Amino acid sequence: MMRTENILNTLIFLTLPGIALAALALDEPFIITLATRAAILALAAAGLNLALGLGGLVSLGHAVFFGIGGYAMAILASHAQSYTPIIDSWVLIEGTKTMPVIWLVAILTSALVALCIGLLCLRTSGVYFIMITLAFGQMFYYFAISWPAYGGEDGLSIYVRNDFPGLNTHVPIQFFGIVFALLALTLWGMGRIARAPFGLALSAARQNAERVETVGISPFRLRLVAFVISGAVTGLAGALFADLNRFVSPTMFSWQMSGEFIIFIVLGGIGRLFGPVVGACLFVALEHVLGGVSEYWLIYVGAVLLLVVLFARGGVIGSLVGREVAHE
Repeated sequence: MMRTENILNTLIFLTLPGIALAALALDEPFIITLATRAAILALAAAGLNLALGLGGLVSLGHAVFFGIGGYAMAILASHAQSYTPIIDSWVLIEGTKTMPVIWLVAILTSALVALCIGLLCLRTSGVYFIMITLAFGQMFYYFAISWPAYGGEDGLSIYVRNDFPGLNTHVPIQFFGIVFALLALTLWGMGRIARAPFGLALSAARQNAERVETVGISPFRLRLVAFVISGAVTGLAGALFADLNRFVSPTMFSWQMSGEFIIFIVLGGIGRLFGPVVGACLFVALEHVLGGVSEYWLIYVGAVLLLVVLFARGGVIGSLVGREVAHE
């Protein structure tokens, strides 16, 4: 079974670059953009999968970190484009169009917000945790709407994609390469975390927090660290998503976006390392194919999700390898 799953993971891993290279050969830049979008959404869901899959934390507010990453990019890039400082009082803070710097700001800001939110939310559990994360998501959503300095309800446009040293990010295949490399690095890191003592302890805390506490390990601290890492990864995805679209809006904070991340994980397989990749690719494919058929294409996505929940609780990956994830 393990060998079958490893082979399947390898095929999944090669699918996105295979599609992008085939689209490049056929001169279809739009397909490359779709593959890039799927990779970014998979990265965001991979962040949530750490908290949800290993920690059992069902968050309906993870779009907060996605939106923070997006707005971090937009604010830095817009000030760099307009040659105006972000803060010009005691300390001069300027914008930037350099992607690695933007990613660092997005990761650190999202991690800091995740720490603050986690310190409050993780004192609850179950439906209370779900509702309080949803409340934080709505708070940030309405704050973004009422923030006229950066577009308010209309959002904020970035006219030129940001720069990466040595590459032309305006070429779709090169920007896809950047995104896919970050996705691959994140999946490798998530795999290491899952097999590390921290990941094993986090999984044990999800199954029986009392037993973990009796051996001197704090379940709260485990979940908090996982929540912070999860938020940081999702924030990075938000910055990439904003760069892809060259636009940010309050919808990046919406609970619907958080719900989509959960859908990706459920479709691919909760707790599966490559589950978010499968789920995001399937979702983007359905959106592209069915979106041209009907404006109510989400009904069909709902039907697919219903079938997965009823007949393939291990998700697409679980059904293909013939067994569900261990904790289901």
